[in-house]
Amino acid sequence: MDMLIRLHEPRLAAPPLAAADGDVRKPLAPDHDLVIAWIARHFTPGWASEARVALGNRPLSLFVATRSDALLGFCCYDAAARGFVGPIGVAELARGSGVGAALLSACLQDMRTMGYAYAIAGAVGAGEFFRRVAGATEIEGSSPGIYRGMLKR
Repeated sequence: MDMLIRLHEPRLAAPPLAAADGDVRKPLAPDHDLVIAWIARHFTPGWASEARVALGNRPLSLFVATRSDALLGFCCYDAAARGFVGPIGVAELARGSGVGAALLSACLQDMRTMGYAYAIAGAVGAGEFFRRVAGATEIEGSSPGIYRGMLKR
């Protein structure tokens, strides 16, 4: 199922991470290969492919969360399609700490700054997270959406 996020909603601003919890930023060019390898190792090759597209966008459309020079998570937009946010992934040890909310908020704020009025979260697996953090609503009849006919190994 896809979900719609209204970028003009004031609830989009997640509280920033405390300094002890890490930092959310766009990765520097020397970080790119490490980010892609980390995503492929912790999630899926498909998500790594989408992240590669986001890292190739100008401006970059991918954020990472880090703590002590270690990756905690990532979120990107304009990867699978223009106006789509995701994928988003957080390391198991950092789940439930606000890292995912901070990453999603950073992407949505960037999209709003770029002039988007709405974002679509595609093929959402964690609907409650998107509802809680971004006020997302389900798009009826949206499954499988743009992911129909993806190549299988």
